[in-house]
Amino acid sequence: MKKKVYAKWMMLAEGRSHLALWSTFIKWIVLGSIVGILSGTASAFFLKSLDYVTDVRLEHEWLLFLLPMGGALVSYLYMRYGKNSSKGNNLILEQIGEGKETIPLRMAPLVLFGTLVTHLFGGSAGREGTAVQMGGSLAEWFGKMIKISPLDRKILLMCGISGGFGSIFGTPLAGTIFGLEVIAIGLISHKALLPCFAASFVGDLVTTRLWAVHHTHYQVDVFPAIDALVVVKVIIASILFGLVSILFSELTHFLKRTFTSIFVNPMLKSAVGGFIIIVLVYVAGSRDYLGLGIPLISDSFQTEVPPFAFLWKLIFTVFTLGTGYQGGEVTPLFAIGAMLGNSLAGVLHLYGPFLASLGFIAVFCGATNTPIACFIMGIELFGSSGGIYMFIACMVSFLFSGHTGIYTSQLIGVSKSHLISIPEGTTLATVKSLREDTPNPRGRENKNGI
Repeated sequence: MKKKVYAKWMMLAEGRSHLALWSTFIKWIVLGSIVGILSGTASAFFLKSLDYVTDVRLEHEWLLFLLPMGGALVSYLYMRYGKNSSKGNNLILEQIGEGKETIPLRMAPLVLFGTLVTHLFGGSAGREGTAVQMGGSLAEWFGKMIKISPLDRKILLMCGISGGFGSIFGTPLAGTIFGLEVIAIGLISHKALLPCFAASFVGDLVTTRLWAVHHTHYQVDVFPAIDALVVVKVIIASILFGLVSILFSELTHFLKRTFTSIFVNPMLKSAVGGFIIIVLVYVAGSRDYLGLGIPLISDSFQTEVPPFAFLWKLIFTVFTLGTGYQGGEVTPLFAIGAMLGNSLAGVLHLYGPFLASLGFIAVFCGATNTPIACFIMGIELFGSSGGIYMFIACMVSFLFSGHTGIYTSQLIGVSKSHLISIPEGTTLATVKSLREDTPNPRGRENKNGI
């Protein structure tokens, strides 16, 4: 009966274009909003839990010495129950592409518990990856419940990314574009624009209004007027932002490969990683680089930070993630970029908070290859006064980060240079081997689409 009614409605809609458009509009407003409710609720619970475990860690410094045990426990749970959940964000990106695997609902509680354990015992990680994985797994579960089509499933998964991102950072517009832009470098699927906006917007409303979760705000009092010399200085800084994003991505991937090859047992790998973090605390002489790094970001907008503080945060984070601990990369990337911008301000004779705001979005942009989303995030977080400089920073960092990034399953839809030929279907994970096979490629652009 249900199929007959649906078939009649489709026949009716096909003959009336406006009726078809209204049907699509209502359908994706409803479906996207439901994903937003699920993602926003999950993000609210996660953020409140994250605040709690962070406060507990700060009150009880001895918890750091339990980090190896906590990492081993989480690795055991993933080894025993996780199945393909261990792929994390890459699993979601693969399924939006041409993947044939299922995203299990268990991914949500596993990544939630794993990330909370990481932060409780002092690992240096973020929260975006957790929110996106929860949003993606909940969107997959919802799609199965309503028996959605394979094409609509991909859009629903993109909604899960947008809903998770927008609700975890309080940036609904950036969340919308991030879900569209992160799938393939250089390509955006406009057919998912409305549903991703609904998911991100509703997700943010649910988090902030329904569950009363408040996000951290950073203040930039002054943006310089448009000036040729300032533009040149911003370009120089943005090139460095892009290069640091390469360092972060490539070092994380290298450590993951290296530790996996040395320690076949993931529990042992994480335990060793925990001991390394403990040693790093004593080498650095500070616990400031543990956790999300939000105090480091705040300092970057309020005072001068040590010149190489960004490098310490980078080292702590790549060893945490490289040895199998759960958590995202984005908030540490914010901290790394903001501190680097603050450090460069003195060298380039620019206002510290101004350059910190550019580093905040530009290092993240280079690591995720999402320049439009990062530009919009800058507007949402810091206002539109520095919009031109933010756009320059994201554009330059995006270009100079090359074909690298934190998401190895991200497709290269369009090459960043016409001198580099990238075959259709190439991902960041495979581009290196391609470069080795064709040392001096020239010519054609990739025409891969979603």
